[in-house]
This record gives sequence, C-alpha cells and structure tokens, in this order.
Amino acid sequence: MSDPIEAAIFEKLAKADPKGVGGKSIEPSDVAKALQPEQWQRMLPKVKATALHLMRQGKLTITKKGKAVDPNDFKGVTRLRLPTPEETAAALAALPPKADEDED
Repeated sequence: MSDPIEAAIFEKLAKADPKGVGGKSIEPSDVAKALQPEQWQRMLPKVKATALHLMRQGKLTITKKGKAVDPNDFKGVTRLRLPTPEETAAALAALPPKADEDED
C-alpha cells in the first residue's frame, strides 16, 4: 500500500475497529487531520475521493446515518468503516467484468 491516504485510512480504522468486523467507523476529517494537521481542509477532498475508490473496490464502506451509501449518489456528512462480507461481495459484483487478455 503505497498511497499515504489509504494507509492513514486503514491505520485509523485498525485503531477504531481492532477486530476488523466493520462495526466502528471514523470520520474522513480525522484522516485528513492526521495527514495535514494545519491544512486538513485541503486534504479532505482527497481523502473522500480515496475512500470512494476503496468502496468501489469493496475494501471500505462509506456510511451516512449508519447505513451504507450508494457510491454513485451521495453527499453530506459521512463516515468510513470496514465493510461487511455482504458489502464486499456487492461491491465486487458491481465492478465491470475484466476483459480477457489475448495471449497471442
């Protein structure tokens, strides 16, 4: 994991949810503040974009009022947590199929 934002998200989640069961959540602003304490507001859009990317891969769940959001249609105050197995399966099923590479 070479992306410092991804690393910070999963580090914060590991502290909040040490058993990794997807129960505890964190605020995106906490991640931004850990990365750039003085100018965390500038970092926040990057944290949210990275979280969205991770959600589409099934590695993270973005929630609003405790419920998972639709990654294609949400706004407002959100939180981040580890996904349940069902959420991971749904995210992976929503990915477009990989094109078969020709071995010619």
